[in-house]
Amino acid sequence: MANFFSDDSPTNVAEFTVSELSGSIKRTIETAFDHVRVRGEISGYRGPHSSGHAYFALKDDKSRIDAVIWKGSFSKLKHRPEEGMEVIATGRITTFPGSSKYQIVIDTIEPAGAGALMALIEERKRRFTAEGLFDPARKQLLPFMPRVIGVVTSPTGAVIRDILHRIADRFPVHVVVWPVKVQGEGSGDEVANAINGFNALQPGGPIARPDVLIVARGGGSLEDLWSFNDEAVVRAAAASAIPLISAVGHETDWTLIDYAADVRAPTPTGAAEMAVPVKADLEAQIANLSARLSGASNRQMDQRRQNLRALARALPSLDQLLALPRRRFDEAAGGLGRSLELNTMNKRRSFERASARLSPDMLARRIIERRQRLNERAATAERIIERQIGRLRARVDGADAALRALPSRLSSQLGRARDRLSSLAQRADAAMAGETRQRRQMVTAHDRMLQSLSYKNVLMRGYAVVRDAEDRPVSRAAALESGAAVAIEFADGRIAAVTGAGDGAQLAGSMPSAAKAFTAARPPKKADPPAGQGSLF
Repeated sequence: MANFFSDDSPTNVAEFTVSELSGSIKRTIETAFDHVRVRGEISGYRGPHSSGHAYFALKDDKSRIDAVIWKGSFSKLKHRPEEGMEVIATGRITTFPGSSKYQIVIDTIEPAGAGALMALIEERKRRFTAEGLFDPARKQLLPFMPRVIGVVTSPTGAVIRDILHRIADRFPVHVVVWPVKVQGEGSGDEVANAINGFNALQPGGPIARPDVLIVARGGGSLEDLWSFNDEAVVRAAAASAIPLISAVGHETDWTLIDYAADVRAPTPTGAAEMAVPVKADLEAQIANLSARLSGASNRQMDQRRQNLRALARALPSLDQLLALPRRRFDEAAGGLGRSLELNTMNKRRSFERASARLSPDMLARRIIERRQRLNERAATAERIIERQIGRLRARVDGADAALRALPSRLSSQLGRARDRLSSLAQRADAAMAGETRQRRQMVTAHDRMLQSLSYKNVLMRGYAVVRDAEDRPVSRAAALESGAAVAIEFADGRIAAVTGAGDGAQLAGSMPSAAKAFTAARPPKKADPPAGQGSLF
């Protein structure tokens, strides 16, 4: 036991160390205030620490006390602390000797009366509204006839039985129930997890994905319905991709999930009525529509039949329909002969214009060009043949030299091969000669054709070509003047002449008698050939 009285002390007052005094104060306070209830406003709350503990302060208008909620107690709280929330905290007072501070270690916490809960609801409502969670534009339309309905509620209450009974009466469909706690510790998290779980189901999976969700609970006090004001529940309802019906409490009970849901039902039974239509009403409506459709079809067929008869009476007869086309046909047939005559005349004029453009010079140029092309092709063919003969001769010579170099024991084989090569060479020479002869014949034939097309053959028959001083052919007498120098080309050459005045009759009168006798001695002109393809010349 420590000696609190010192012989050197001038007085009898006991002396304590700092640790002893702090420990004595700690024991005294914890003994005197081992269970207290404190009412105050939460201040400085920033959420739980990384260790899981929560540190904040409780204050009123005059004082402030530090508070702590250990990790084990924080997970069991029914109401989580929020900044500015007025609460009643239950716990014990303790001190921290390291800094001579005291604090309250909170075991439970609850809002300070219904007024505080309503104030908290209003604060959350303002915050969620600012975030857009209650925006009407986010609301989804309920499906008219869902195949699967998901229900989030307690599996043991009367709510689920009412919903199932009402759905079975109106329109039996498949119902999937996600059992949850609807009040008490952890109920809000279970409801939020159920909504998220339904949304996580995949179409066609082992568990059918609902087409609509119903979150339901029976009536109760504000504290009983507090789970449906939880932030996690509200956010899960707002984020649900499946249309959600909120059916919490009675018609006068409002929770925050009612604002976040797509549709609010006054009661769980009302939610079941909103989810499915009445099958009997649908069948009656279908029967009524079918009867109306049948009557309308019959009336329409009668009307169409009457219209068809009226149109048939209004149609013209066959003679009336063909009168105008028959008249047009007669008019076209009457004008056909005249059109053919006009077309023939137009074609004749076109032919005359085309024949006027033809001249001997143009034909001569084409003949010269064809002759040049034939000469070039003949020269090219001769060169090709010579090159082929040279290559064959070189191959034969090379083969002959190779055969001569073989050993004597192959002389018999070389002889046979030499004979074969000689035969091939003779055949090749004969082939080349035949090819050359054929090409020469072709060239000769082309030359004869050119000679036959040449205007000089015409000169051989006694005709002549008159050319002016610029060596251009003259086809009309009016193109020459009296005293103009001209050149007359005959079959054997040209002579120069000068034109004079007078017409053909005067010249005929001045012809010598010998010329007249020559003219008279000419053989008679052959008869015209029969009609058919005419000659160009």
